[in-house]
Amino acid sequence: MKRIIFCGFRGTGKTEIGRVVADRLHVPFIDTDNLIELQTGRSIPSIFHEDGEERFRAVERKVITTLPTQDVVVSTGGGAVIDPSNMEYLRKDGVLILLIADIDTIEQRLLKKPRPPLTNLPLHEEIAELMDQRRQQYYAASDFCIDTSETSVEVAAEKVIRILQDGSITFKTRETGMAFFKTGRIPAPQLKTLERILSQPITDLQTHLMGVAGYPCAHSKSPSLFNALFTIYGLNYHYTWFENPEINEIMKIARSLDVKGLSVTIPFKQDVMKYIDEVDEQAAQQIGAVNTVVFACGSTIGYNTDWIGVRKPLVSLKGATAVLLGAGGVGAGAAYAMTDLGMKLTILNRTPENAQVLAERFGCKWGDFEELKKINPDLIVNATPLGMKPDDHSPLRDDQLNKEMTVFDLVYTPPDTPLIEQARRIGCKTITGTEMFIEQAREQFYLFFGIDVAVERVRELVK
Repeated sequence: MKRIIFCGFRGTGKTEIGRVVADRLHVPFIDTDNLIELQTGRSIPSIFHEDGEERFRAVERKVITTLPTQDVVVSTGGGAVIDPSNMEYLRKDGVLILLIADIDTIEQRLLKKPRPPLTNLPLHEEIAELMDQRRQQYYAASDFCIDTSETSVEVAAEKVIRILQDGSITFKTRETGMAFFKTGRIPAPQLKTLERILSQPITDLQTHLMGVAGYPCAHSKSPSLFNALFTIYGLNYHYTWFENPEINEIMKIARSLDVKGLSVTIPFKQDVMKYIDEVDEQAAQQIGAVNTVVFACGSTIGYNTDWIGVRKPLVSLKGATAVLLGAGGVGAGAAYAMTDLGMKLTILNRTPENAQVLAERFGCKWGDFEELKKINPDLIVNATPLGMKPDDHSPLRDDQLNKEMTVFDLVYTPPDTPLIEQARRIGCKTITGTEMFIEQAREQFYLFFGIDVAVERVRELVK
């Protein structure tokens, strides 16, 4: 049996429900907090008070690496999920059950079993603040989610057992999902894999689907990358193509199939925002585009990782004079990244009015492509789709480039686009779209699973 891991905030019932589930499955139960106290000979409050949280997390990390790999039910501490190394150990060949409850319920439960405070705030405020801080990590730690606010330990345990036995979606829903995938351009071998997951007889009812949403999106490298990572980290997931001309249809199917997440590509990065419950405040709202949707506990949250994929390869050019070609969803993410690096940015577009709209959002200059020679920038970033199709040409003429420039093409399929080949011929320094893809995919994987993948590992997989 795969090990069953319970995660969640204090007071959601991890220990009590975990014990009942372990008893019904006839396997051992381990509470990591209890294990820490046994191995150190000290109480959790004592470690926190005398040594601090950093020391406690180090002990917790060590204990988690010693957990059995199968035939066990485990309850983790409320903060265990914030450490990516913990997530790597816990997620491997396991099923993670996230328990949630509303703030009032958690407060009442904690008042009955007083525990040392983790902050200087009153209990209600402490719960609200810590839950908000950890929400992204909790959602990343969720294969299945159970709300324990208004249910007994026994009923919650029964829900867990039922999910483990039957999965979270019906056979009818699986049939509908399979019909949807057959309308896309999924290669025959991958379609057979989907049939094994969705069509009877089903080998594993706990396998979750994920995918890239776009139209078209059959060119995307994301399925091969993510499926390789699933194998490396022992994750029971399959990543495929959600290709359809209507984003509302994609989102409807994704919700019904209880998918873990979607990577969103052209042309839906802006339109998808109408079909999600919440947009991450940090970047996606300012950019006005979403390329990552996380599904958890009945909610959908949109993020933008494109800007991270643009920013990281350009850190050494902080403060440079830069030109951005294109004013769509990808361009918005690039503009956010470039202004975050303090670049003197001008946005150019074939339709200058579109460049103006985006430039006014980020407080930079704008114009059409003919302005490029006057600017003579240190850096050119291409955020147009030119280069994706076999018969595409470079968006620029030779006389608009010089060998002192750095050219970054965000198109990553193919990596050697007409613009990249042109820039190399002229002698420019070039950055291919593969670099953006690597960095934004790493961030997506963290948002989906809480695991921090080494950039070298991703680069090796996308070669």
